[in-house]
Amino acid sequence: MKFAAFSGVFIAHSIQEAMKLTKKLGMDGIEIAAREPHLSPTTSTPRIQEIKALAADLGLEIPVLAGYMGGFSTASDQECKQAFGDFNRLLDIGGELGSSMIRVSPGGPNAFMADDYHYAKAAHWLNKCAEAAQKLDMKIVLEIHNESLVETVDSSLKLLNLIEHDNVGMIHDAGNMYITETDYGRDSIVNLDKHLFHVHVKDEIRVTEVGAPGTFLNLTHRGEEAFLQSRLGEGEADHQPVFDALKEVGYNGWITLECHAPFPAYERLMYDLQVVKNMLSRGHA
Repeated sequence: MKFAAFSGVFIAHSIQEAMKLTKKLGMDGIEIAAREPHLSPTTSTPRIQEIKALAADLGLEIPVLAGYMGGFSTASDQECKQAFGDFNRLLDIGGELGSSMIRVSPGGPNAFMADDYHYAKAAHWLNKCAEAAQKLDMKIVLEIHNESLVETVDSSLKLLNLIEHDNVGMIHDAGNMYITETDYGRDSIVNLDKHLFHVHVKDEIRVTEVGAPGTFLNLTHRGEEAFLQSRLGEGEADHQPVFDALKEVGYNGWITLECHAPFPAYERLMYDLQVVKNMLSRGHA
């Protein structure tokens, strides 16, 4: 398995500084959050070339461009066309940077509130994205995410079954799945099977109210709930079964650390990286 930092953790820094800090952490690569000030569909060619050159100098891979475009399930046709245009531009940038995956958002609402037509519309546009990506031998990744059509393994498979191309798969994210209160342990890894393309790691914990640094609100099956972004092991998303299962199934892809806990960015990623390495070395008793 290879480790990447999520550049969104370093969003207060320039992309150049984020890449240097990622290298200092000893990571293998950086997953770039495809929004300014780091990178976006409108980023100029000279800046893309600068990022490419710096990655080469640092010996860092850029496995994923984490796009924010999509939302196809609830967007208007015009908005979908705009999002598809942004995706195609990001696809070209990804090709230039040597990325193998582009993250796309299928949209909402929460899976437990969604209708079949939401899945059908998302699948229609994701098929277009998949076809375009296939020409560049690239993959599309959908993040298992609360407040989306794909907030559980079952709802993810429901959408994937409507997509005609096999270059669309999932990002497993135990932190998000904890929020949804869906299984994120061994069964979730095993059941995703060939559709598991990528892994995100972060921790969260339910709290009584928002206001403190790192807290946020989210809509779940219980209603609106408050959460605190946490360092690994300080929240309630137990990642040990995740890493045990990844080893069991022979996962050899990327793991992106994206801790947003209220600590300095470099420190929280350094902390989480050590916890992950300890979990991988400890393994199942």
